[in-house]
This record gives sequence, structure tokens and C-alpha cells, in this order.
Amino acid sequence: MKVELRYAAHPDDVKNYDTAKLRKEFLIENIFIPDEISLVYSMYDRYMVGGAMPVNKKLILETTDELKSENFLDRREIGIINVGGDAKIHAGSEIYKIGFKEALYLGRGTNNVVFESADPGSPAKLYINSAPAHHSYPSRKVTVADAEIVVLGTMESSNHRTLNKLLVNKVIETCQLQMGMTELHIGSVWNTMPVHTHNRRMEAYFYFELPEKQTICHFMGAPDETRHIWMKNEQAVLSPSWSIHSAAGTSNYTFIWGMAGENLDYGDMDIRQPDTLK
Repeated sequence: MKVELRYAAHPDDVKNYDTAKLRKEFLIENIFIPDEISLVYSMYDRYMVGGAMPVNKKLILETTDELKSENFLDRREIGIINVGGDAKIHAGSEIYKIGFKEALYLGRGTNNVVFESADPGSPAKLYINSAPAHHSYPSRKVTVADAEIVVLGTMESSNHRTLNKLLVNKVIETCQLQMGMTELHIGSVWNTMPVHTHNRRMEAYFYFELPEKQTICHFMGAPDETRHIWMKNEQAVLSPSWSIHSAAGTSNYTFIWGMAGENLDYGDMDIRQPDTLK
């Protein structure tokens, strides 16, 4: 298992970052590596982001030196959303079958977690978010049928989209982890517009279902000092609490948002209208 450590950055420092530095600090380029678990340990709320892609072998979720724990989930919770072929996830004495765009929440204290593809010819791609946890809540599979679904935006503003709130407090109990999936309708390219910040939570965005040779421009930074990062399909980006998080693509796409912090109220946002951005 590969784990990379990322430190937090002050917004005044980020104003001076060039393109290479922005990408190094915030972009996660290689989420899925065949037959590996690859994670980034971020100092933004000690959030972990990454992926598991079992192909020819089962992948064991082992602890790491950064966690200083006997098991990976001794003091953490984890959310997993499958963006590939069917998966089997062993967790304790349970085996969960997780299909495309289905989610699994594993609570604190869950041991013996193993990832496996049902068909090596169509391997699972398990996108992972994990946050520290103070309490053990029951593990549970969550599908789009279980989700809280909200349709936002309009075709006229190029941001017609469907939010699938999967691992949120109206659907499942968690300590601080929340995850969901937003699908942009054909002809729409903007997500999360108008933009917002929330000092109570950080976020991570993962973009997928982006057609070949198309791209995403992810916007970040303070609302009056914005920056951008060009991204490819199946890449993720860290978004500090002080940063806006929005994007426009050269095609419609789907993205998974994950967040952690002290507030579980999804609507807790400090909105900034488009004509106020700089």
C-alpha cells in the first residue's frame, strides 16, 4: 500500500504558488494503480483520499506508519464508492457486493478489510475517503436508490445537475465523513455554481466519466484570489476549507465530493456569487 503525506497550506502562501506547485500540493493524479491501494494522507482535517484497484489479487487494507494504530480503522471511518466493475469487499465477518456507483460505509473498529474484483477482466475501481472517528457507527451499503437526491441548476446556466447524497447524515450515521456524487446533465459543464466556502469543513473532489481527450478546469483559492488546476479523468483534488471549489469541463462529467470537519449540515455554506469572484 502506498501512502503520500500532504501538509496544509496557508491561503496567503498559496497566492504565490505557480502551476507546478499548485499541482504538487493539491492535485492527486494517480488514484487507481492496478493491484495496489494508493492513498494521500492530508493534514486538512487528517483526511485521506485515494483508491484501490484489485485486478489479479485481493488487496488488504493495512495500517500505515502515519496512523500509529494496529488496524487501519481503529480510530477512523471510511467511505468507498465504486466507479469500476463489480467489487467484493470483505469487512470483518461480512462480504459486501458493491456495484458501479454504489457506496459502502465502514465504521470505526472494522477489521480485516479486503478488496476484491468480481471479474478481473472488469476490475473494480474503489474510490476511498477516510476521516478520524470518535465513535463506531454501523457499516452499511448505500445505493443511489437509498440516497437523498436533489436536482439543481438549469440548462440556460450550463449547470443542470443531479446530486446523489449517499453518505450524509440524513441517510446514514457517521462521525464526520460525508460523501456524494453529482452527475452533470448533457450540455452542462459547471458544478457547484455559485461557489462557496465553509470554514467548518474541507473537501475533496474526484472527477470521472469524462470522455476521452476532454478535460476539467478545477477552480480553487480564496474568492478574491482564485487559481485553477487542469485535470484529467479519474483524478482528485484537495480543497481546503478557505478555498472555493468549483469546476467547468469541456464536456459533461460526474464527480464525487467528500468532506470532513465539525459540521454535518450539508447546507452550511458561505455563498459567493459569480460576479464577486476575482
